[in-house]
Formats: sequence, structure tokens, C-alpha cells
Amino acid sequence: MKYSALGKIALGVVLAAGMVAAAPAAQAADGFKGKSAGDFVVRARAIGVIPRDNADSASIPGEPDVSNEYVPELDFTYFITDNVALELIAATTRHDVKWNIGGTQLDLGKVNLLPPTLTVQYHFMPKERLSPYVGAGLNYTIFYNEDAGSSITSIDYENSLGYALQAGVDYALDDNWSLNLDVKKLWLDTDVKINGGAVTANVNLDPWIVGVGVGYRF
Repeated sequence: MKYSALGKIALGVVLAAGMVAAAPAAQAADGFKGKSAGDFVVRARAIGVIPRDNADSASIPGEPDVSNEYVPELDFTYFITDNVALELIAATTRHDVKWNIGGTQLDLGKVNLLPPTLTVQYHFMPKERLSPYVGAGLNYTIFYNEDAGSSITSIDYENSLGYALQAGVDYALDDNWSLNLDVKKLWLDTDVKINGGAVTANVNLDPWIVGVGVGYRF
């Protein structure tokens, strides 16, 4: 189940955040400067992409089933002020796509998603080692490298513009290196045409993106 996988990841995020928050105060070093305007941070994360996958206005009955995927991701953050930053993420995933009709599952093939997402973030307690943040922005998802499955002859996905929300926390190891936990929710739908438009559907993917990684501040 997709949401059981999401629950396991979310539980891991909560437990890790709890361990970070419980770290002894003795770890704080004199002279730690914290986040500042003009800082540039590059992070590498391992992320899980967990689609919601349901359909509106489908010309056939049933529901889509899009696989969860786990991939590396890069993101780039620039601090406009000590509290306000811009973040851009870059990652691509390849998903298996099926269509469930009653007890029958149709193979619709595979597709790659490239969802660059730009968010404006507000960082709380920027001068502390433990600094949570929230953000909101836009994502533009590009679908490419579509391979039709054994049940169809062709499939086409329309690129999509949608909203994004996020929440996360940074824990600074020193003035440069930090650990990061991040959760995003994307609103993402696409118009799908199968067999040249003989079958159509508007598919809501609306994925959760849960990531854990390490960052370096310049």
C-alpha cells in the first residue's frame, strides 16, 4: 500500500527529528554563525516519490496505479535574508503505470517524470543548529520517455503546472555541513491519451516527496 510506505518514511523522519532535537546542548560550538543572508546551500538527498494516483473524467472505468519510486535528488537553496530562502530541486523518476478495472490490471507501460520545483521558504531559528522551515511554491512536471505497455499501442502525457508545499528541518554539524529532513506535497495532474486518444483520462498524481540528506553551505 502506498500510504503504508509513506507512513514508514514519515515515522522515520519523525524519529530522526526527535533524535536530533534530543542531542545534548554540549554539541553547540562557540562561534557557530547559523544561517545568514547570502548563504548558498547545496544538498544531496535520498527521496521517496509516493503518488496518490486517482483519475477524473476517465473515458473507461477503473483507477490508475502508479508505482512508488526512490531516487537521489539535488537541491539548491539561496538565502535572501537570514530567514527567507529560495529552493530549487532537481530529480527525475521512472514509474510503472497500470490501470485497475475490477480484478483486471492493464499494463500501460512506463514514464519518466522531471518535476523541477521552486519554493519560497521561511526558516525558523536560523542562528540555531536545529532550524525548521516551511515553504510554498510551484512545480512544472515534464513527462518524457513514455513506453507503451503490453495492453496498449501508445500513450501520451501532458506536462503539468501545479502548487507545492513543504516542511523540513536542518541540523548543522558545523558552519558548513548539515543534515536535512524534508517533506513536500505536490499538486500534479496530467491529461493522458491512450491509443491515439481512443481512451482519455485526467490523472491526479499529487505525490508526497519525502527526503533525507546532507547539505553543504558556501
